[in-house]
Formats: sequence, C-alpha cells, structure tokens
Amino acid sequence: MITNDQFNNKIEMQFTNPDDQANGEHVLAIPLYQGKYILTNHKKRGIEFPGGKIEKNETSENAIKRELFEETGAIVQDMQYIAQYTVYHPNGKRWFTKDVFAVNVKKIESKQDYLETNGPVIVHTLDAIDEHEKSYLLTDEVILKCAERVNQLGLYQ
Repeated sequence: MITNDQFNNKIEMQFTNPDDQANGEHVLAIPLYQGKYILTNHKKRGIEFPGGKIEKNETSENAIKRELFEETGAIVQDMQYIAQYTVYHPNGKRWFTKDVFAVNVKKIESKQDYLETNGPVIVHTLDAIDEHEKSYLLTDEVILKCAERVNQLGLYQ
C-alpha cells in the first residue's frame, strides 16, 4: 500500500509474513488486554498507540516491550510482527521505517511516571475515543490499517 499522511509525506506499508525480520528504526504496538485495546495518552499529541524509537543495540521486540511498559505499564505476554511502513520526506528521501506488532498483554502495572504520556487508555473500540482527544496518529490511514489487520488475523477477541 502506498499513501500520503496528513503532512503529505509518502508512506509505503506492507503486511509481514511470519518469517519476516523486523529491521526498522521505530516501533508501534497494537496492544490488546482482556479483549480491549491499550493506548496511551501522549501529553502533547493525545490518545494514540504506544511506540517510539529503537535505542542503540536494541531489537524491535525489546523496544516494543520497553516502550509499552514506559508509556502504559503493560507487560507483554506475546507479540506478532504484523507490518512495516516507511515514511519519506516530501523530497523523496527516506525518513524512517517503523515495525508494527500486535501485542497480547499479560498485565498492567500502575506506575508513578509514564514519561511523555499520561498513562494507559483502555477501550473496546477506537470509535469510543472522542475525536478531539485523538492524536493525529490515531487518524492515520496506515496505523488504522494495522489495527484492522490485528482484527483480520483474529488477534483481537
């Protein structure tokens, strides 16, 4: 799939196969807990799926575990690599590549500090979130396609 985001950056996205290796610079989690989505309330952007940059010498899988815990207190039970997308600057140069994982959460721990977020937001459906509270990332076509993919794979029960 090729599309443009709300800032007119070109995005190329593909769903992955079970044997594909995650190799991006950023990660995004579509986390599920007890039949509900876990999102985070970013202090500047609003409600969105957890994720972020991969740190030096960190795998995508370890980055997902770290980012999810930092932003929501969620502990990963298991995860599946479901998609990857690349964002390009308007001049055509590659900006970054993001690995997307469906994550089943074992438990959520309460924390004193969720870093740049206000902690977890748990909902049955993304439609349950008021539009004015959503981050622009939660209206992004590619991210919504990834959430839809989780449903198609039967990972959201």
